[in-house]
This record gives sequence, C-alpha cells and structure tokens, in this order.
Amino acid sequence: MATDWRNSIVSQVQKRNRRETDIFQDLIVQHNKIFENLNTLYSENLQLSIQIEKLKTEGPGSSGSISNYSEVRYQERIQQLEQKLLSQAEELAELHRRKGENSQQIIDLTAAIQEKDKAIASRDVRLAENTATIVRLEAEVSLLHKSKNELHYLNDTLRDEHQALQMLFNSVEEKLRKLQEENGQMVERLIKYKAKDADKMNEENDNFLKKRFARMQKDIEDACREGRGSSPEELTEGYGPVCTSSLPSRINSRIDAHEGEVSAVKWSPLDKVLATGGADRKVKLWEVTKGSCESKGVLIGSNAGVMAIDFDSSGSLILAASNDYATRVWTVSDQRLRHTLTGHSGKVMAAKFLGEASKVVTGSHDRTLKIWDLKSRACIETKFAGSSCNDLVTVDSSGSIIISGHFDKSIRFWDIRSETSTNNVILNGKVTSLDLTRDSKYLVCCVRDDTLKLLDLRMNQVVTLFGCDGFKVGCDYARATFSPDGQYISVGSADGSVYVWGMASAKVETILKEHGSAVTATSWYPFGSYLASVDRSRKAIIWSDI
Repeated sequence: MATDWRNSIVSQVQKRNRRETDIFQDLIVQHNKIFENLNTLYSENLQLSIQIEKLKTEGPGSSGSISNYSEVRYQERIQQLEQKLLSQAEELAELHRRKGENSQQIIDLTAAIQEKDKAIASRDVRLAENTATIVRLEAEVSLLHKSKNELHYLNDTLRDEHQALQMLFNSVEEKLRKLQEENGQMVERLIKYKAKDADKMNEENDNFLKKRFARMQKDIEDACREGRGSSPEELTEGYGPVCTSSLPSRINSRIDAHEGEVSAVKWSPLDKVLATGGADRKVKLWEVTKGSCESKGVLIGSNAGVMAIDFDSSGSLILAASNDYATRVWTVSDQRLRHTLTGHSGKVMAAKFLGEASKVVTGSHDRTLKIWDLKSRACIETKFAGSSCNDLVTVDSSGSIIISGHFDKSIRFWDIRSETSTNNVILNGKVTSLDLTRDSKYLVCCVRDDTLKLLDLRMNQVVTLFGCDGFKVGCDYARATFSPDGQYISVGSADGSVYVWGMASAKVETILKEHGSAVTATSWYPFGSYLASVDRSRKAIIWSDI
C-alpha cells in the first residue's frame, strides 16, 4: 500500500511537468533563435560601422585621384549601408521589445508555477494527514471489531446467566410464597399471644398503680406529719393535694449524671424518682433518698441528645424529645421503649403528655407543633406556628389548650379544636421555657433578655417581672419552674447559680451556688421537699431544706 501511493505521487508530478513545461518549449526555441539573430546582426552592424569609418577616412585623402564616378558609388554604398544599419537597428529594437515581452511572460509563468507548487505541497500535506487518519481509523475499526466480538461473547454469557438466575428466582419466589403463608400463620398466633400478654400487663399495671397510689398517700401523710404539707386543707379547688414547698438551702446529693451536657430534668409525679436527659442520647432514672441518689436504670433508643422529659400523670410512662427529630415513650416499670414518634423535620425541643396518657404534643425547630395518638402511633394534627418552638405546656387536664413559647419572642395560645393560634403575646426576647402553676392561673416565661415574665392568664398580660444583677439566661432552652405550691420560681443562670424568687415578693429568696457551668434546667419534687438542677458539664445536684 505504501508503494502505491508513492508511485501515484511520482506519476502525478511527471504529468504536471509535461503539462506545464511542454507548452513553453516553442517559446524557448524562438527566444534562443532571436538571441542568435540579434548577435549576428550586432556583429554585421559592427563590421559595417568599421567599413564606413574606413571609407570616410580614405575619401578626403584621395579626392584628387579618384573620379567623380567612384565618389558617387561610395556615397550610394554609404547610403545603402546606413539604410541597412537603420533597418537592423529597427529590427534590433523590435527584438528587444519581444525579448521584454517574453521575459515578462516568463516571470508570470514562473509565478504561476510557484503557486502551483504551493498548491501541490498543500495537497501533499493534506494527503499525508488523510493517510495518517486512514491508518488511525483502520486501527480503531479493528479495535471496535474486536470489542464487538467480545461484547457478543459477553452478551451470550449474560443471557445464559440470566436464564439460570430466572430459574433460581422462580424457585426462591415459590419458597417465599410458602414462607409468607407460614409467616401469616405465625403472625396470627403472635397476635393472640400478644393480646394475652397485654391483658396480663394491664392487670399488673392496675396492681402497680394501686400500690403506688397507696405509697403516695403514705408519703403525703408523712409529709403532713413532718410539717411540710397542709393538712385537711390540702385539697385546693379540685387540683389535688398540694404540699407547701420549702426553700432549699443545702445539697442533698451530687451526681455525674451524663457524659456531657445535661439538658433536661423531671421528677416522677408519685415517688422520689428523678429523670435526666443529656447529650449522650440517654435518659437516666435516679432513686433519691435522704442524703443519697442511686441509679435506677438507663433508657436508650435516642439517636441524638435529649432536650425535654415528661411523665404521664400516673408516672408509668416517660416521654423524651430528641435532637434526632423524634420523640420516644418508655414504660418506667420495665424500662422498655414503647413508641417512637417521627415526622418533624427539625430538632424536637419540647414534648408533653396531652391530658390522657395516649396523646402527646411536641414542638420543634421546624416551626410546627404536632399532636400524636399513641394508640395509632401516628400524628393526628399539625399546627404551623411560623417560628421555632422552644417549650410548651398544657393548660387543663383534658389538654384542650396548649401554650407554646417561640424563637420569635412570641407566646402562642392554641385550642386543639382550631388550626390557628387563638392569641399571641409578644415579649422582649426569645422565649426559652414555660411553666404553669397547678391551678393554671399563672404562667412563668424565661426570656433571653435575662428576665422572667409572670403572665396572669385570666387577664392575659404580664403582671410581674423577675430579674436581678448577676442573673443571665445561659442558653435558648433554659428551663424555669414553679414550686408545687406556686410560692417560688427557680431558674438556672449562665454563671452556674440557681436563683429562687418568691412569687409574692418578686425578690430573690436564695441563690444556690455549686454548679461550675451554666445551669440548663430545674425541677421541683411534687411534694415540695427537693429541688433538682442540671448543668452543661454533666452535673446534677439535688437540693433540700435540711
């Protein structure tokens, strides 16, 4: 193949030479002849000039001896020679003119030949490039043919494997169908066993509640005998027994509650069990006695830090809101996870049982409040607040009214029968927590302007402002709480102090200093003899009056 294109190029060059050279052969021959004639005439003209000069020289010297006839002949001869010289001069001029024309024609033809040579060189370059491209494309075609053959082989192999897998799939599908039938039968049996277990558990729970109620009655009687509770007048307007709270003054116990920040604390409504939640994703239960605090269990299942804790009214269920966008419910007796409520798209900052133990309300950073039914384990209503919710409370035992505190400095009042908030109260800073007195007449709000606001819900306005030098709200979820009898309000400060204000006096009654970092939350024991506080450096401290 290489020899063919070389022979082709040589043949094309030869044709070009014949085509572009032969047409000038006659012109070159005529040009050479003209030059030869020019040289001959030039020689003759030179000789004649010499002869004329000789005759002119000889003529005057011999005028006496030469006859007139000879002189006439000389003159004629001179005229002839002059005419011949003139004609040759004209012919020479004509030859010079033709020589100039031929020279210009030669220049033009030479330029044309150079242009042709350039065009041929350009074609040669393109020919070489096209030849290289052809070689490359032939190599690619060869590779593609090889790849095509490999793909055909691979396709055949895959087809065979697919057929084998299809047969195996059919076999597995048949086994799956049989297993599903067996599973359905097993599920039916399991449901029957679960129903029996549920009946048995309900019976055990009833017995457990009866025992706890009896124990609660005994604690109330003990508290009354010790002078910490009211006697027969403990029944206040149908809200149940309320013991007079004592002002804490000393440390009952100090514990390293969690591995990191402790952000939530809550007492059980019936016995001396304290629950704490922290950044280590755990909820811990503690048995508190006089002068000591012992671990009673750890509730696991959360995938992020726990931000809020609540017990139901019987103390048998515990609720925890988490930063993993979920809320979880455990049973206290066996410490088993019963429900996981997912649906928020942001951190869940607050969670409360909504009246009965089968309903829960949660508030989140996603600017919504959700109401959940634990029986169906589903969200039954979503309320769009428009701002991140940091805390919430329920006003009555039926849970028909919800109050929520928000990042946009607003307190919103919700009727569960309405989709929108029924009323808003604007404060001077972000609301970090809310708490109600037992009679639901007063609401305390912890605000990031380093004050506590007391709202009279009957007038729906701020009636008292709590604040003092040195008190600083340490975080966006700092929790302030009422004492059980509503006589005191406790809250933690950024410097590690716990401030206790008197409800009636609006003055600081005591400042408890023991924490080494910002206090995040406080909680009063339902019978008034203990106050628990937690901080951001894993500490939990239980305060008492003696």
